[in-house]
Amino acid sequence: MGTESFVIAPQWIGDAVMTEPLLRRLHARGEQLTVGALPWVAPVYRAMPQVSKVIEFPFTHGGLQWSARRALAQQLRGRFDTAYICPNSLKSALLPWWAHIARRVGYRGESRTLLLTQALPNPTKGARPPMVAFYSALSGEAGLETDRPSLHMEPAAADAALTALSLQRGAYYVFAPGAEYGPAKRWPAAHFAALAQQLPLPVVLLGSSKESGLCREIATAANATRPGQCLDFSGKTSLDQALAVIAAARAMVSNDSGLMHVAAAFGVPQVALFGSSSPLHTPPLSDRAHVIWLKNDTSYQPALDCAPCFARTCPLGHTRCLVDITPEQVLRYL
Repeated sequence: MGTESFVIAPQWIGDAVMTEPLLRRLHARGEQLTVGALPWVAPVYRAMPQVSKVIEFPFTHGGLQWSARRALAQQLRGRFDTAYICPNSLKSALLPWWAHIARRVGYRGESRTLLLTQALPNPTKGARPPMVAFYSALSGEAGLETDRPSLHMEPAAADAALTALSLQRGAYYVFAPGAEYGPAKRWPAAHFAALAQQLPLPVVLLGSSKESGLCREIATAANATRPGQCLDFSGKTSLDQALAVIAAARAMVSNDSGLMHVAAAFGVPQVALFGSSSPLHTPPLSDRAHVIWLKNDTSYQPALDCAPCFARTCPLGHTRCLVDITPEQVLRYL
């Protein structure tokens, strides 16, 4: 009988995708995997065939909720041999410790070393490896540099989601114009609208309810001259449905965001737009992805010495790194 392992997932969609190679490695060596995840990232793990079960945590983001964590830990006692703790927080390490899981693997951080039985040194910010290698190192194996995330959705489940949304495979593009971190990572709404007007198929806009205003702005502008060209699904789909929509799209255009990594893991043709962040650290890991980053464009003048700044809003007030990427530049890769 294989080892029963419990994986505590990161809290963001992009990070969740980046853990897939770790889970694939663990499964390949015979470990039976249960993933504990917050509800908004749990669907990502349901798209990983190597995961036997997903437990949705009854926690809210940022809350300590000691009583809820202790109650869940009590339910988990005796079920697992090993815990892999992907987040670096103290509270994420408490759960397997309270559950008396004998082997607890994670990175040092937030004074939690005593809660771990195997504590990996946490790289400094400047020396931190790409995210896939960072998470895969929890497996204790070498050769992490070539790992790429991969997601899979059963065709019947995907088709059911598409039918519910009145969509057909390959008959639309997806735009994901949001970016949780801030406006310095978002291509202008006017550019998304102008690109949508030039595409031969309809565009589906995906995003959370927080991004509904942004998506509504894009849809209104695009549909003004081409009625029905943009279908605004922001805040109207579950993440399970959004994954199905992305997996079946003709192609996707997005900022550096969690949904960008989802598209890469499904192998969907995509254009990823980078501005304040760097594709050297968090690129879409797919041969079908094309990255546009003006920092790498030697023909772009004057040079973007300010990029990447990793700021939420442009410190200089112009956001040239994204504003100066034209819809025509993106169109040539679609």
